Amino acid sequence: MRKIRVLVVDDSIMFRNMLVKGLASDPNIEVVAQAQDAYEARDAIVKYKPDVMTLDVELPRMSGIDFLKKLMPQYPLPVVMISSLSDKVFDALEAGAVDFVKKPDNLNPAQLNGFLTQELAAKVKIASTAKVGKLKRIDTGAIATSISSANQQRVIAIGASTGGTEAIYEVVRCFKRDIPGVIIVQHMPPGFTKMYADRLNNQCEVAVKEAKTGDRVLPGQVLIAPGDKHMRLVKVGNCYQVECKGVERVNGHCPSVDVMFNSVAKVAGKNAVGVILTGMGGDGAKGLLEMRNAGAQTIGQDEATCVVYGMPKVAYDIGAVQYRMSLSAIAGKVYSLLSK
Repeated sequence: MRKIRVLVVDDSIMFRNMLVKGLASDPNIEVVAQAQDAYEARDAIVKYKPDVMTLDVELPRMSGIDFLKKLMPQYPLPVVMISSLSDKVFDALEAGAVDFVKKPDNLNPAQLNGFLTQELAAKVKIASTAKVGKLKRIDTGAIATSISSANQQRVIAIGASTGGTEAIYEVVRCFKRDIPGVIIVQHMPPGFTKMYADRLNNQCEVAVKEAKTGDRVLPGQVLIAPGDKHMRLVKVGNCYQVECKGVERVNGHCPSVDVMFNSVAKVAGKNAVGVILTGMGGDGAKGLLEMRNAGAQTIGQDEATCVVYGMPKVAYDIGAVQYRMSLSAIAGKVYSLLSK
């Protein structure tokens, strides 16, 4: 396999050199060029035709987000954003970036080495396999939204990874206030999950919040797992609640989709709907199979609309997916299942 050709864009020469050195140390990655702003990056893209670009959110002359908005319609390219703790990164993902990494809080050698050789290199490799381009927005008015009263106490569980922030938005923005309680795991660092929940809360009709232990799973509300804890469904009396605890990685992730799906299978059984969306790897596949075996109805995003067809593919291949469909059809299918 040939090496992944990477363009590094960052205005700090010191940090840029660290990125270049760290990525170049990976035998599967070749840094073909570097740039300090969007204009240099544009010229480097034309000249070197990189497979992946790493891009700082904050750049002089033109921000990374504005650059993405101009670049993606004309030259779709897998982009990994490098961001401080800021909700601007979600604007970048909306503009077409594949994924992001959080800048290390300090530049001590141990933390920096882990950031470069593990986190960033892994994201670059995933991005090199991703499909890029803006999602087509769908008309939410075309979705039938009647839910039988008997289904109000069911639970909807959704899991996603790479490409998931926009995919989740495409589903959740179609939900109305009569939707049963929704719980979601999206692989994301701590801090960003609260900003993402707040962003969805401002954009969608349903209420969205970052989950904490003891939160009830209520109709018209979406709970997003915090970025540094596993989220499990529990039952207290006649009510569903969530429990957020544990920091050990499962399938390489915390929070893990499998941890959530497994708890839903045990606690809710046939009173649940499971949805697995775009993402690299297999997290959530076995848990979704547990849900289906427990009587839940399960949906998997199809290959054509996934940014990375990893998690849904593994789930489909092991028989966990009952309905495989495009992203734009998933919300409507959830309502169809709940109307019966």
